[in-house]
Amino acid sequence: MRIRRHLSVPMVMAALALALAACGASGTPQNVGAKGTAQGGGSGASAEHTDDISVGVKPDAKAVKLLPAAVKAEGKLSVAMDLTSPPTTFMASDNKTPIGFNPDMARLIAAKLGLKLQINNVKFDTIITGLQAGRYDFTASTMGATKDRLKVLDMVDYFKAGTGVSVPYGNPQKLGTHTLCGHRVGVTSGSTQELQWVPLLSKQDCTSKGKPAIEAVTLPSVNDALTQLVSKRLDAVMYDFTALGWAAEQQPKTFEVLKPMVTAKTVAVALKKDSPLTPAVQAAVQSIIDSPEYAEALGRWGFDDLGIKTAAMAVPQD
Repeated sequence: MRIRRHLSVPMVMAALALALAACGASGTPQNVGAKGTAQGGGSGASAEHTDDISVGVKPDAKAVKLLPAAVKAEGKLSVAMDLTSPPTTFMASDNKTPIGFNPDMARLIAAKLGLKLQINNVKFDTIITGLQAGRYDFTASTMGATKDRLKVLDMVDYFKAGTGVSVPYGNPQKLGTHTLCGHRVGVTSGSTQELQWVPLLSKQDCTSKGKPAIEAVTLPSVNDALTQLVSKRLDAVMYDFTALGWAAEQQPKTFEVLKPMVTAKTVAVALKKDSPLTPAVQAAVQSIIDSPEYAEALGRWGFDDLGIKTAAMAVPQD
C-alpha cells in the first residue's frame, strides 16, 4: 500500500494500521489453517504467505522419540506469540491466519514432532508468565536470551535477529543509532529494546559523556510506536530490525531504517525452565535447520542472511 505525500497525518496513520496488519486483541487461540496460497504478488517480506509451510513435512523419528509420553498422548503443542509484529509474527489480511517466520517455525516444529499445533495470540510482555504457569508449551517470538530470562526459561537458538532504529523518511533530524541522546524513542512494553538496549545506549552514548539521556517512551505495540513517529510525537522507534524494514517497505517515503543496526544476535525458542519438552523441541529445531524448509521459511520473509547452523541451548546475550 502506497501513501501519497499529500495525505494528512490521520490518513497516513490509518493506512499504517492496515499495512502493519495489526491483529485483534482478543487473545483467543488461533488454529493453523489449511494449505493456501501466497498473496500479495511479491516475494520476501512484502508477500503475504498464507500457505502452511509444514504440509508434507514428515516427523523426525529422533525428535519424536524424545517427546514426553503425556505430550505424545495428547497429540498437540500450544505456542504463544504476539501477532502484531510483521514480518516475523502477524495476522494475514483475513484477520484469521497467523503468518510470518515465527508461525512458520512453530508449524514446522509441530510437524517434526508429529503433533498438531495451537497458536495463541498473547501480548509479548505476558508470554513468560504464561509459560511459567503452564498455559503454553513454548514460544517462538524472536525472544533474545538474557540472564534474567534464562533463570526461568529454557531457550533454544533458531535464527538471528537484530535491533534497529526507524526515523521519518529523509531523517530530518539527522539521527544515527548512536546519536539519540535527548530524543524521544519509542519502544514496546517488555521488549529487549525497552529492557536492555535503550538503557545501555543511553548510558554508553549519552550520560557517561555528560549528554542528556535517551527518553524512552514505552508503548503497547510497534504499530502504536510508528503511528506516533508519523505524528511527530516520537523522534525515533527502536524495535526489531526486520519488522522496521518491513514497515518501511510497506510505506514508501514514510520511514527509513538507520544503518548499521544497533545489534545483531541470535534469538531463541523458549519453554518453561527444565521443561520435559525441551530436548524434543531442540531436536526438532535442529531437524528444521538441516531441512530445505528452513531456507524456504527464511527466504519468503526476507531473512535470507539470518539463518544459523546449530540449534544450541541459548547463552545470555545481555
